[in-house]
This record gives sequence, structure tokens and C-alpha cells, in this order.
Amino acid sequence: MARSTARVATDRPGRYAKQLAAHMGRKVPAEWSEETGRGTLAFGAGRAELTAEDGALLLAVEGAEEDLPQLEDVVGRHLVRFGTRDELVVAWQRDSGEAGTVQRLTGEDG
Repeated sequence: MARSTARVATDRPGRYAKQLAAHMGRKVPAEWSEETGRGTLAFGAGRAELTAEDGALLLAVEGAEEDLPQLEDVVGRHLVRFGTRDELVVAWQRDSGEAGTVQRLTGEDG
């Protein structure tokens, strides 16, 4: 399994994680715990982990190496859309050391 992570700076990490889990939960199995500040999304091609910390939402996706770009895009694109007002930027870093995709308000991918 390949893995990619992103640290998204925000003053509302729990709010965004809860919103992302609720939205994605309409299409895939999703969980979010207010108590632990952690959640998961289960996709056919892999999974995502959400962790709310002070000042940041930590994201991680795992799947086959060829599926990472799509997993990064789906999770990042939805989060950026929810965080339009805060202009969230999701920049993924793969465990292999290479940069992953980037999602931002302008819709650019890296």
C-alpha cells in the first residue's frame, strides 16, 4: 500500500473533517468521532484518515500507488470546496518522497 499525507492549516479542523465525513458518507462508508477528533473514509480504491489537531486538519490516503492521485484529488477537492471562505490549500506528500497533487480554490492540480 502506498500512502500520501497532507497538513491543511485551518482554525476549524474538526468542523471541516465532520463536514467532509458527512458529505462523503452519502457515497462511501465514513466515520467521524467528535470525542477523538478522528475519522475515516472507505473508498473502493483505498481509504482516507482524518485527524483534527490544533490549527490543522491532517489527511492521509492509502491505496495502490496508481490510485493515489485519484484518492488525493477526491478528498482534497471536496475539502477545498467546503473551505472556500478560508481558502484552504491541500498539498499532498507521498511516502515515496515525491510531491503529490495540490488542490486549491483556483482548481489547479500540482
